[in-house]
Amino acid sequence: MTGNDKSNPNDAVLSAEALRKQILETQLADMEREDKLRDRKREELAKFTDEFFHKHVGEQERAMIRNVVARAVKEGKMEALVYTFPSDFCSDSGRAINNADPDWPQTLQGKAKELFDRFKEVAQPQGYRLKAMVINFPGGVPGDIGFYLNWEPPVT
Repeated sequence: MTGNDKSNPNDAVLSAEALRKQILETQLADMEREDKLRDRKREELAKFTDEFFHKHVGEQERAMIRNVVARAVKEGKMEALVYTFPSDFCSDSGRAINNADPDWPQTLQGKAKELFDRFKEVAQPQGYRLKAMVINFPGGVPGDIGFYLNWEPPVT
């Protein structure tokens, strides 16, 4: 070993307090990042909620649904998940859908109701079927609702 390989005994050793301070600063920076992320998610949810209840289904959303269906057809599928929304957006928090109650469409609100009404008016007469299901259960309670569009031939 050369003299350059050894650490300099004159280098200051950080105190335990200085190390604790570095750890605390890192933890505070992490907490700030998490707070900003939580705030951004809260803002996104507020915007999504406002649009869901106060705006109409736009051409961009209809185009996305058409693309999802086209991709499913290309893959040889007879059904596609075309729309999702929080179960809390149903008037009963998704209970009727979860229990396969035949009156589940009456619990729909906002864009979900608009999409269902459009399905009844346009797609159902063309031979399509629509089913709604709870697609996840965070904490054991209904989470998101999924609309599945189906074009399988009817069973006779």
